[in-house]
Amino acid sequence: MRRDGDLYALEAALVRRGLGPVAGADEAGRGACAGPLVVAAVILPPSARLAELNDSKLLTEAARERVFERLHRSRALISVVSYGPREIDRRGIAVCNLEGMRVAVARLPERPGYALTDGFPVPGLPGSLGVVKGDRTAACVAAAGVVAKVTRDRIMAELGGRHPEYGFGVHKGYGTAAHEAALRRWGPCEQHRLSYANVAASAVPAAA
Repeated sequence: MRRDGDLYALEAALVRRGLGPVAGADEAGRGACAGPLVVAAVILPPSARLAELNDSKLLTEAARERVFERLHRSRALISVVSYGPREIDRRGIAVCNLEGMRVAVARLPERPGYALTDGFPVPGLPGSLGVVKGDRTAACVAAAGVVAKVTRDRIMAELGGRHPEYGFGVHKGYGTAAHEAALRRWGPCEQHRLSYANVAASAVPAAA
């Protein structure tokens, strides 16, 4: 399926073949070195056409918030799973991500006939289909990406108020130059993923 056809075309094709409802799953925060990993699963209402829905990375923060609110006002079914820094350190980001996809889909109020994920199929997730650039190809994956991103951004904004020295509300825990500078100055806090190389390095006192 090509993105230039229709964001809803893949789901519609699966439903026509009796494989619905179709869930989309996506994550936010996999590449960050602080804060949680958030995974969301979404089943869109039948025949839904949400204004502005797109890959969350292509939307402004204000547009993501609007889509997020529209999803919650619609009859969309939504499930969210979060993994904190210590669990990510203990189990690994890949394990948490794959488990999060399975758990988020399993917790949906309705069992989907198919589950679309961004980029790769998820082992142990029945009916899982990995879709290349899924958040630009399938509406339900795009919706899941928006839910995960907005949920996580709100968490990071709250953490920014608790730890203003790191600027979490600005960079959302990703390894920007400003964040790296703060890590070198202050060292890691409890919201940092200590298993990540840049964070681990910042916890080691510089040689005299």
